[in-house]
Amino acid sequence: MNAATRILRYELQNVRRTRAVLVYGLLLMAVTHALLHFGGGGSRAIVSLLNVVLVFVPMVSLVFGTVYLYSARDFIELLLAQPVSRQSLFAGIWGGLTLPLVLAFVLGTGLPFMWNGGLGDGTAAPLLLLLLSGSLLTAAFTAVAMWIATRHDDRARGLGVALAVWVVVAIAWDGLILLVVASLGDWPLELPLLALSLANPVDAARVGLVLALDAPTLMGYTGAVTQRVLGLSGGAALTLAALGLWVIVPLSCARRRFRRKDF
Repeated sequence: MNAATRILRYELQNVRRTRAVLVYGLLLMAVTHALLHFGGGGSRAIVSLLNVVLVFVPMVSLVFGTVYLYSARDFIELLLAQPVSRQSLFAGIWGGLTLPLVLAFVLGTGLPFMWNGGLGDGTAAPLLLLLLSGSLLTAAFTAVAMWIATRHDDRARGLGVALAVWVVVAIAWDGLILLVVASLGDWPLELPLLALSLANPVDAARVGLVLALDAPTLMGYTGAVTQRVLGLSGGAALTLAALGLWVIVPLSCARRRFRRKDF
């Protein structure tokens, strides 16, 4: 067993002991069960879950990841004093942080659909895309949290940066798109708006899920542009590719910063 696997096992056990991950999964389970029970069907529950997942998952991944990494600073310094490579340490910490959050999200969101029989009427594929998008968002924003925690030594500043990132990607980005549309409405904006949507993982996940649900009333301007330019299947595939890229790029930046940081 190599060092990265040992660190991963330790981190999984350590994160599993924290009540925050358990509360996170139970809260998602309660919300999903309530939407299935009172919302009137699986497809309607997925539509209602859309905004919950796109706002709640990035916030939990950023805040929990940042706070956890600052709390583990002494443990990281202890392992760096041992014959353990920084690459193995980084891989073990990121995997041990991301996997429990992904598992809590998948179980908390998916199990109520199985219990309540909400997988009929063609909802299996949108639910699978929802679970995949939420898992990729979790992986991406835990990588961003690792970059923030290694970039800023002060805990309060790092947490503030994490919250600022969440506000930008989850709330302010749509305002930026509306500002671009209002200011440059006379210009052809299809491709620039598509690029702006893919530049934000939350927006990319929203467009892909709405296209999969084939809900024209929820598409908005960017969703309609994506459907017109790429079609339903092409738009969903492109958004998933963008989410995968959003996992790779922050993870590479965080790893590079971690390897160079003087703890």
